[in-house]
Amino acid sequence: MSKLVTIYGGSGFVGRYIARRMAKEGWRVRVAVRRPNEAMHVKPYGVPGQVEPVFCNIRDDASVAAVMQGADAVVNCVGVLNELGKNTFDAVQAEGAGRIARIAAEQGVQQLVHISALGADAESDSDYARSKAAGEAAVQEDFPAAVILRPSIIFGTEDQFFNRFASMTRLSPVLPIACGKTLFQPVYVDDVARAAVAGVLGQAEPGIYELGGPEVKSFAALMQEMLSVIHRRRLVLSLPRFVAGIVAFGFDVLQAASFQLIENKVLTRDQLKNLRRDNVVSEGAKGFADLGIEPELMGPILPDYLWKFRPSGQYDVMTASARNLKGDA
Repeated sequence: MSKLVTIYGGSGFVGRYIARRMAKEGWRVRVAVRRPNEAMHVKPYGVPGQVEPVFCNIRDDASVAAVMQGADAVVNCVGVLNELGKNTFDAVQAEGAGRIARIAAEQGVQQLVHISALGADAESDSDYARSKAAGEAAVQEDFPAAVILRPSIIFGTEDQFFNRFASMTRLSPVLPIACGKTLFQPVYVDDVARAAVAGVLGQAEPGIYELGGPEVKSFAALMQEMLSVIHRRRLVLSLPRFVAGIVAFGFDVLQAASFQLIENKVLTRDQLKNLRRDNVVSEGAKGFADLGIEPELMGPILPDYLWKFRPSGQYDVMTASARNLKGDA
């Protein structure tokens, strides 16, 4: 274990998978997070002392530099979906990304992998998409040899996409969504981790890679697939644009009026702007094929973690079989 990688945001959804894979590669892993006491789940990824969570504030130069000291490689997984307090899109996804790249160059780090997002666009009307593009530009300016990954919507055991909508089906016979015709190319979280590891190990050429899974489906079609997995019948209702706008505005106002004590986890106006654009890999873009990775299909993976949303949970298949036997009798 002679080499060290610092993973900013390494206890999060994507970061934990990268940390686990880097530990399997025999590297020491330093997981830089805001709350190390809430990141203890990463320690068993390796032998005692191999994977360690440490405190870091990505908005502070000294903090970023301290946890990078002695690192051979750096991975930045930090991002926000909603602005809260000082953690704005610009502070985290633009300035924070640039800060990590600049300090990595100053410290002579050999490899830098930056996790961005499909849809990053400097000309977008979305602050999220603009800040992602600004972060990419800052990374490439200070660390031209960086590997930048742009995943589409990411699915996996801890995701906030399928899990979130599946939980909503427990409360209502209607599943409301915005922009149901928007196309997505869902990518498995561990495939993103494999791509990041390839970058850390120097197995990927510098540049931007757009990561999408093997299937392209509309938002509404993804919800239908989820419903089939959890064995529930619900009406998937794609809200008209103006109605979705009212909903997003209302929850944004609620967050502001509560002085951010109540976070808008439903739909923000900025998220609505992103939802109006297809989230698929661009034609001709570098991707998984260039990294020698064959991405996983959703079908075999979704049941592994969505079963808990079935009417009878893990016993749902048994319950259905019992009903069928009773009917045959």
